[in-house]
Amino acid sequence: MTELLSIILAAGEGTRMRSATPKVLHRVGGLPMVGHVMRTALKSGSTDICVVVGPNHEAVQAEVVRHGPRTRIFSQLERLGTGHAVRQAREAFAAASGNIVVLYADNPLVSSGTVDAITARLDDGADIVVVGYRPADPTNLGRLLTQDGRLLAIREHRDATEEERKIGLANSGIIGFRAEALNSIIDRIGNANAKGEYYLTDAVELANSDGRRVEFIEADPGEVMGVDDRMRLAAAEAQFQSLRRDDFMKAGVTLKDPSSVWFSYDTEIGRDVTIFPNVVFGAGVKIGDNVEIRAFCDIEDAVIGEGSTIGPFARIRGGAELGPDVHLGNFVEVKKSRIGAGTKAGHLSYLGDADIGSKTNIGAGTITCNYDGVNKDKTIIGDNVFIGSNASLVAPLTIGNGAYTASGSVITEDVPPDAVAFGRARQENKLGYAPKLREKALAKKAAKGK
Repeated sequence: MTELLSIILAAGEGTRMRSATPKVLHRVGGLPMVGHVMRTALKSGSTDICVVVGPNHEAVQAEVVRHGPRTRIFSQLERLGTGHAVRQAREAFAAASGNIVVLYADNPLVSSGTVDAITARLDDGADIVVVGYRPADPTNLGRLLTQDGRLLAIREHRDATEEERKIGLANSGIIGFRAEALNSIIDRIGNANAKGEYYLTDAVELANSDGRRVEFIEADPGEVMGVDDRMRLAAAEAQFQSLRRDDFMKAGVTLKDPSSVWFSYDTEIGRDVTIFPNVVFGAGVKIGDNVEIRAFCDIEDAVIGEGSTIGPFARIRGGAELGPDVHLGNFVEVKKSRIGAGTKAGHLSYLGDADIGSKTNIGAGTITCNYDGVNKDKTIIGDNVFIGSNASLVAPLTIGNGAYTASGSVITEDVPPDAVAFGRARQENKLGYAPKLREKALAKKAAKGK
């Protein structure tokens, strides 16, 4: 396989984002945009990846290292154009012997298929391959000047003639090179243009003047959209979600109302899963086969076993692990807990920092009291346990297999297996006292009305 070097340009400030966060760290599908592009480069078989960042972009560097510990990072201290940015990675491309593709960290939706199409043309003998697209409105975009299937030049909008501005084929910025071609051309790129910058796109005319083979391919406009403000970020998110929904439905997932379900970049869902409207998946979710997720659930960092039923209005997070055939009903929250096969929590419960066995019943209104203001402690509940409604389980606590806890109990001590625990005050009935309470209540109400 031909070696592939991916150079990802990530030095832009993104001033139009109006944010203290560098542009390429804004998220699409829960993942920073630069992470999306790095994943595409890896999926395309890149044998070497380098990222060009701007000054004082330590946060960008940290994100790059998180996704690719071996990725090389170069800095562009002055923003003098894309050609100048690529030059900062000279150490990488000067030693390259195969193909090079230049990608942009604010193009989060570019696919490995597009990169593969570039490298296929390069392997077939092209020296440069440019990715173009046809947006609804190409105003302010560079245009691809073509003739008889050849790419003659790329003209920036501000440098284009009126006739050239009528061209609908725009430049995405994504370019592939044979390594030898880039090394031959990069230092000959000048800055004689309206902005006084070094445009990588000028490599096309230089390659043509050398008699090299310059080609172009076309990509879907939604795939190569650049994100430079909040509106474009929202458009990229919408496009990402649409693609993910289609992928899941093709894979055997039923979405009752596709447009209202939101996925993360790493959501994993099995077959014959049904998802009702208004469900949100954060990062780190894995769902087994034959699961039903009912409406208005919020799920992140969780594993849900096959055959389980979740919701409506459930929240699962923080490393929760649900075994097969678990049922969590309305307004149940699970955080950092393991729940065994066949266990049920039907209503209004909080289960945090807990380890719950199989075929256990958690009554309505149950909470694990896991936090004392400083420390978080664990609640362990065994198999076939019955937790009565409105129970407060004060950790650290262990409830043995087969045990019962009475409704309305505050359980503060361990419960042995097969025991019944009562943790509530003794009931006392005051005969005939109810009318007096009503009289007091009515008098208080009348006093308020004066």
